[in-house]
Amino acid sequence: MSHLPFGEMPPAEPRKFVPEKLDCGEWPAIERLFDELETRLSACKTVPDLENWLLVSGELSSALDEERARRYIAMTCHTDDTAVEAAYLHFVEQVDPPLKPRIFRLAQQLLAHPTTAQLSEDRYRVFLRSLRVMVGLFREENVALETEEAKLGQRYQKRSGGLTVKYDGREQTLAQMSRYQEEPDRPVREEAWQLVASRRLQDADEFESIFEEQLRLRQKIAENAGFENYRDYAFQERGRFDYGPAECEAFHLAIETAVIPVLNELQEERRRQLGVETLRPWDLAVDPMHLPPLRPFTDVSELEEKTQTLFDRLNPVLATYFKQLRTLRLLDLANRKGKAPGGYQYTLAESRVPFIFMNAVGQQRDVETLLHEAGHAFHALAARNEPLAAYRDAPVEFSEVASMSMELLGAEHLDVYYDAANARRACRTHLEGIVGVFPWIATIDAFQHWIYTHPNHTRADRRQAWLAIMDRFGGTVDWSGFEENRATLWHRQLHLFLHPFYYVEYGIAQLGALQVWANSKRDRSTALADYQAALALGGSRPLPELFNRAGCRFDFSEKTVRPLLSLVRDELNALK
Repeated sequence: MSHLPFGEMPPAEPRKFVPEKLDCGEWPAIERLFDELETRLSACKTVPDLENWLLVSGELSSALDEERARRYIAMTCHTDDTAVEAAYLHFVEQVDPPLKPRIFRLAQQLLAHPTTAQLSEDRYRVFLRSLRVMVGLFREENVALETEEAKLGQRYQKRSGGLTVKYDGREQTLAQMSRYQEEPDRPVREEAWQLVASRRLQDADEFESIFEEQLRLRQKIAENAGFENYRDYAFQERGRFDYGPAECEAFHLAIETAVIPVLNELQEERRRQLGVETLRPWDLAVDPMHLPPLRPFTDVSELEEKTQTLFDRLNPVLATYFKQLRTLRLLDLANRKGKAPGGYQYTLAESRVPFIFMNAVGQQRDVETLLHEAGHAFHALAARNEPLAAYRDAPVEFSEVASMSMELLGAEHLDVYYDAANARRACRTHLEGIVGVFPWIATIDAFQHWIYTHPNHTRADRRQAWLAIMDRFGGTVDWSGFEENRATLWHRQLHLFLHPFYYVEYGIAQLGALQVWANSKRDRSTALADYQAALALGGSRPLPELFNRAGCRFDFSEKTVRPLLSLVRDELNALK
């Protein structure tokens, strides 16, 4: 696909089952392979037969996953290219709908196979429990609904990715406009913020409408699967075996009691340093001592070079991984018009190499994003030799430990981008960001709990619920005069539109990452060794075991949150 930043990638292992020239975008050819898999499964008589069959079926799933990845990557890199959009939508509309029932049928046959009960409980427990949930939740009538939901998500990305404003004599994306929020000149920040906020409001009704269509589809999907609400369905569908809604609510409470006081303290300190009467939305990213913005690089080639130096210092294995990403052109870092917002890492499942997408505009946040996505990439590379395809991916709660730990461990070497004083500023900015993101995570998660347990709510009800949650977790920022912007602030959170109930994982993982960081302060080499050993496990072990191998406790109640916030606060004081 010519619109991809990288070229052809050979499979990590030569294909033994999938034809080399298979067109993974056309269903009839794919269907014949599923027929063959069913025939082979019925012929399995022994455990080695069945284990070999699992590898063969994984080969097909990896080829299809990579085809989907390539089309998604091309679409997000070029949301304004109609041919690329059509190719992605073709897969969503023509391949996914017939594919899902065949995957279900194959899983159903595997679980019913007499030899499956003889598989090693220790080796296959995680795989089989996920399979049982998938089979239990599948409803053929949901396939069309999920296709419509995916198309709505693409519509959101296209709309949000195309938002621009005219400022400083040129058209700029909203990501590019974020640079002005670091300017010491308060009127400049306010003007830029208001321009972006006004532009977002122009599309507010469209975003509300997209979301309402998605809510209707999601509720129907849940009801078809026998659930009263989508929250209870989503907890099972997302494989949350080790925690439930009650633990999430305990996390919300921990943020309220242990983090909000620290956030309020930091915001009051910022208000005093800025010398303003109240802290406004355009006062949150600027240096409070009126220093010029942190500018760690001028273009993405410089960002790549400096980040390579950072990993060269941090760890030779990680340095080799990052060099491989650069050599294979698996990075698309620069912001541009027509590029979807945000950042992500997407693994090409058959090639077993990761791709990093982001929208760098020359800010410290770009450094943090690259370190974050590099952590995901390192996870994929560490687990690439796992034979079972399903185990090469870890649960999100732990995969985000991989990425967030890399932000914290990398922060020890920010002097590759700055002089000593600005490196300290950047470290402090990062830690303040962690304090600030916990309440936002709790806000988004609590909002989703409310939304999906009130399936018949109105737009006005949703607005009221959002504002009440903002009051609980929103800190001391003064939004007077911009109440409508505050009421629609959630529109910018793409997870709500694309990945429902995928957000609390960031909070759980941040607590794990802070523990890795705390361990590194006591013994850096052991902490890094534990971190890398945990990454190599992929998704082969339950969440508590993955956390434990990384030297962390899988707990997100106040007893874990409070001491970690104390550590962050102490570090912030040391960086003054």
